[in-house]
Amino acid sequence: MTAYVIAVAQDGIHRFSKTIAPEIRLLDGLGVEGDAHCGALVKHRSRVRVDPTQPNLRQVHLFQSELFQEFARKGFPVAPADLGENITTRGIDLLSLPCDTVLHIGETAKVKITGFRNPCAQIDIFLPGLLSAVLVRKPKELIRRTGVMGVVVEGGIVRAKDAIIAHFPAGPHEALVRV
Repeated sequence: MTAYVIAVAQDGIHRFSKTIAPEIRLLDGLGVEGDAHCGALVKHRSRVRVDPTQPNLRQVHLFQSELFQEFARKGFPVAPADLGENITTRGIDLLSLPCDTVLHIGETAKVKITGFRNPCAQIDIFLPGLLSAVLVRKPKELIRRTGVMGVVVEGGIVRAKDAIIAHFPAGPHEALVRV
């Protein structure tokens, strides 16, 4: 199965969910044009309070749509952009990618994966109980299933139906951690 984009979204205001758009423009080293998280330095409000000079490792949020079906079976209807992602994908297991994987999306855009999105209490405000579905607790392990974050290494336009090609970093591969 070929990996591809099923939806793109952005929002210029810090809100939990984003707004579906026909296309988004990724800007080199900054993120999604017009999005509240666009910039070279950290934009996530809780992280800005801690240290506003941190590099922005969360320029682009990607989420694999295959998880929507699982969440729906558990009684949590979730659709593209509901969880605040900029790019909703199909056909690629984002959560299993190694750190620094570069996703070539559409004609020219490239996003380097930096880590997992860390789920927060806002998920339960959006849909009560959803946090328990996106966080899987195992002995000595916490599995985060709220997507991955990345930085733009090459800009371009991204639209639904654009192909996604993963380019893995040279080994040994490092597992993703939360960013």
